[in-house]
Amino acid sequence: MSEETDGSGADGNRPRLPPGQAVRHEHKPLHYGRVPAFRPDRWDFRILGATADLGSYRWTWPEFSRLPRAEAVHDFHCVMRFSTPDVPWGGVSSAALVAEAPPAPEVTHVMAWGEYGYSANMRLDDFLREGVLLATHRYGEPLPPEHGAPLRLVVPHLYGWKSVKWLRAVEYMTADRRGFWEERGYHNRADPWREQRFSYQEEPGEGPR
Repeated sequence: MSEETDGSGADGNRPRLPPGQAVRHEHKPLHYGRVPAFRPDRWDFRILGATADLGSYRWTWPEFSRLPRAEAVHDFHCVMRFSTPDVPWGGVSSAALVAEAPPAPEVTHVMAWGEYGYSANMRLDDFLREGVLLATHRYGEPLPPEHGAPLRLVVPHLYGWKSVKWLRAVEYMTADRRGFWEERGYHNRADPWREQRFSYQEEPGEGPR
């Protein structure tokens, strides 16, 4: 169980919900733009940027589907002030993916890329945290299109906009760079337990200049 799921947190005293959040058991999808069509024969997933061997990596849908599977149950925290408790996800752990495509030693951050050029940045440590998945399933069923099918990133300890839907690539970076919503005024880090919602709240060192 993750600390978001067990209701206690790492120190055993954390409340179930981050501050400013209310429970919503029905997770209604929110997204920018239209839902893309999934064409399995054309779809691929890539890792690019500062890899250890300076190459890029590519998986077709059948190849990605054969990667080692993982499951996790997490609360989902949306910046719009609702949290959906105990969402079960299934997919490929970020750690398993990085084992297949190691980053260079100097990598500090990643950029997750979705369809239509949508992006979200995060620290490499956040991407590799236990429980982070590249999810193909939700509640034991394949992801619905509006929830990111065929693949979405799930980063349960950060606000939901970091959990990029319709995921197509992960870029290894040696310096931080803001993603789509971060360039439009959202907080660079997005920790719900610190209510890091907007860029004006950023402390020195929490985001690139």
